[in-house]
Amino acid sequence: MLKGIDPLLSPDMLKLLAEMGHDDAVVLADANFTAMSLGAGKPVLRLPGVGMLRTLQAVVSVLPLAEDVSHPVAYMHVSDTPEGYRSALQREAIDLLAGAGLPTERVEAVERYAFYERVKKAYAIVVTGELEPWGNFILRKGVLGQPLRA
Repeated sequence: MLKGIDPLLSPDMLKLLAEMGHDDAVVLADANFTAMSLGAGKPVLRLPGVGMLRTLQAVVSVLPLAEDVSHPVAYMHVSDTPEGYRSALQREAIDLLAGAGLPTERVEAVERYAFYERVKKAYAIVVTGELEPWGNFILRKGVLGQPLRA
């Protein structure tokens, strides 16, 4: 056990997040996500029985989000819904991110198949126990550091 670390963050999860470099992406996927085929050759971790909101809360407690891109967080847009539609889970996740300091306009919806293409470029996938469909997010890692010295 470590002091101040969310207990949901197992040693394997902490190792995965620490190994990621600047601009690497981690996919937080629902329980139905096609992680093994889309993530072939990538680390795939499982958090069975843990919902997306709880997972997202734990991950953003230690993962700096990229500040040098307009949208460091993406979620899978629900097919056959109007542009701008967000499921209840997606709205709650975006609210959680806003509470952690990420403005809502920095989160983007991505069409399902375009989302899959981004997953193929991600560093790793974390499959949660989330049972609500379309509960998939991609987070791009930023940096920790100090401003440049003159």
